Amino acid sequence: MLDREEYLAAWSRWHGGADTQAPLVRGWLTLAHTLARPLAVLPPVAATAAGVLVAAAAVPPAAAGGGWLIVAGLLVGLSGLLDSLDGALAIGTGRASQRGFVLDSVVDRLTEAAYAAALWAAGAPGWLAVSFGALCWLPDYLRARAGQAGVHRTGPISLWERPTRVAMSGLTLGGAGVVSGLEVAGFAGGPLVVTAGAAVGVALGAVGTVQLGWWLRGELSGPGQGTVPGPG
Repeated sequence: MLDREEYLAAWSRWHGGADTQAPLVRGWLTLAHTLARPLAVLPPVAATAAGVLVAAAAVPPAAAGGGWLIVAGLLVGLSGLLDSLDGALAIGTGRASQRGFVLDSVVDRLTEAAYAAALWAAGAPGWLAVSFGALCWLPDYLRARAGQAGVHRTGPISLWERPTRVAMSGLTLGGAGVVSGLEVAGFAGGPLVVTAGAAVGVALGAVGTVQLGWWLRGELSGPGQGTVPGPG
């Protein structure tokens, strides 16, 4: 198993030279590396599969409401840890592959769809939950398309990276569960917290997408950067 600094350097190489010095990213990756060390014998795909199953499992307790929202929030947080764990296992033990890298990206998007579904089930308006999910997908879609256009760097760390999405989803659901337990007669605070949390997530997603788009504008503004129709 690679030590932490070797792991961070390898993770950066797999992610287009992404900066691992940002406190949020470094802390998240350090936690994943710490959890992965005693589990190095496990196949990374086991953590990948567990992550998406745990994310999907957050939807029923979110729909149940009340104190079950705390369970939903904890499941969202666990799914995020499992997602980071599979990458730490793959990279840290030298088992990373292009196939696994693509699979991990697909699973990330599926878990984020589950987060949006959980927010909707917990009381967020449908349009807001869909916007939340779309803004989870959009930055990574932009990076993928930019890569096809020849941009090989990941770009700046925005306000709306994977750890922020997981944290916003989990804390919103868990916070709504806590508020539900403190409700006074006639005041349904849980759905209000879910709606407010989803709205903050949408705002952060919009800002993060603008940050990334502004950077890509410079990366893609070289000579010959005309519009080329693509299959997508």
